[in-house]
Amino acid sequence: MTRDSINVHLPVGDVSKSVEIIKITKQAVTQANGIKIANALDNKNNSLQIFVENTSGSGSNDSSMILKAGNNYPNAMLGDLTIALTKAAITTVILEDISRFENRDGSLNIDFASGFTGNIWAVAKRAGLDPQYQPASRG
Repeated sequence: MTRDSINVHLPVGDVSKSVEIIKITKQAVTQANGIKIANALDNKNNSLQIFVENTSGSGSNDSSMILKAGNNYPNAMLGDLTIALTKAAITTVILEDISRFENRDGSLNIDFASGFTGNIWAVAKRAGLDPQYQPASRG
């Protein structure tokens, strides 16, 4: 299966240094492809938050997503994890045991139940120095 890939949104600090802000771009999910979150855990203190919007609006259109087990032994032995997605709602997932789902390339893979329609995006705090605000070198 060729997965659709998304990147983690990394907010940028404003001039006050009190908040970080970013405009979110949602990725429509193609259920048959699934999603790969590239470099999912290259962030500060494992601050990744995955947002899934189930756009089904009527009837009993609850659905689910499956966080796929990573390919690192031994934690991958814990297997996949299915998460319920309420119809016409946004569900946020924060990983507590990241090693269960992390692949060797730093990505996470997500599958969706048959018939799922919706969007996904991920947000995390940036790790390292903000390139805009690096102090001038002293020489």
